[in-house]
Amino acid sequence: MAKRDYYEVLGIDRNASPEEIKKAYRKQALKYHPDKNPGDHTAEEHFKEAAEAYEVLSDPEKKARYDQYGHSGLGGAAGGGFGAGEMNIEDIFSHFGDIFGDFGFGGFGSSSRGRSRQHANRGTNLRVKVKLTLEEIAKGVEKKIKVTKYITCDACNGSGAAHGSAYSTCSTCNGRGQVTRVTHTFLGQMQSTSVCPACGGEGRIITQKCPKCYGEGIIKGEEVIKIKIPAGVAEGMHLNMSGKGNAARRGGINGDLLVAIQEIPHPELIRDGSNLNYHLFISIPDAALGTTAEIPAIDGKLKVRIDAGTQAGKILRLKGKGLPDINGYGRGDLHVKIHVWIPKKLSREETRLMEEFRKSDNFIPAPGSRDRGFFKKMRDMFE
Repeated sequence: MAKRDYYEVLGIDRNASPEEIKKAYRKQALKYHPDKNPGDHTAEEHFKEAAEAYEVLSDPEKKARYDQYGHSGLGGAAGGGFGAGEMNIEDIFSHFGDIFGDFGFGGFGSSSRGRSRQHANRGTNLRVKVKLTLEEIAKGVEKKIKVTKYITCDACNGSGAAHGSAYSTCSTCNGRGQVTRVTHTFLGQMQSTSVCPACGGEGRIITQKCPKCYGEGIIKGEEVIKIKIPAGVAEGMHLNMSGKGNAARRGGINGDLLVAIQEIPHPELIRDGSNLNYHLFISIPDAALGTTAEIPAIDGKLKVRIDAGTQAGKILRLKGKGLPDINGYGRGDLHVKIHVWIPKKLSREETRLMEEFRKSDNFIPAPGSRDRGFFKKMRDMFE
């Protein structure tokens, strides 16, 4: 099922400020919170949908790509790993629980069902550039790239603990991952919550660290990643591959891989959005008498007919011979602009023939000519 417009999901317009976006998401999340709607799968899907919309619209870079290209500009997924049907509610709390403060539902992160507010580590994003030919852009392509990045430690499976060792509950926060401080002011007691400094928000401490990753759960490594690039992408567009960035410390949420598109210039065709332009040079006789010409196109060569009397600057439009629109709105056109080639040097015979041609009634003198019939010919031509 097609995804709804993110602005529609949050009930805001496209000019909404970051504060308005945050406020709208908070309203939707509170309305469809799982603790408020136990067992209601429809409410849960709305809860996930709102989180996905907020994750994109609250990020200026992702929001700009979405505003320009729609869902296609996000590479088929919403930014940081959220997508309909695969979103984990615990991840939503880890990502966005802090914007709700301690408002209802056990602090919007810990609930009657025992959900804790432990801090989830997040891996950093990676950026790569992929160069594409015009032919690859026209059809879409799958690329394989080798990326050097942080991967999950194979010795401890990312836990950071040595084999057979156990974790102990953090005594500072008692496993909550957060500590609460109460201060007294002239206005009364003020309560503040922050990440536990002892365990870094994880709620537990490793008793014996993995000797390979030294307790981090990640090591330097390489991964071959397949990137499916849709047809119609453009220079400067970014595709997002959720979870393909750097692995997170101790089983957290992996970062994303951001793929920047670079377009290799075509030797003959010039891109203009989804349209293609080609400059065709023909001779004076071909322009006057008409001819056929073979021109390059995405799918091979094409033959075009040049009518007799074709003027320089005329543009022939070959419908549907351009590039596909990334949003699925058909294909662009191939525009062929005619240029008449004027030789710089003529042979004696060519000069004689051109002199004869100049005496022809078909020749129109340049402005300023003493030919009294010039203006009459021009007037008759356009009447």
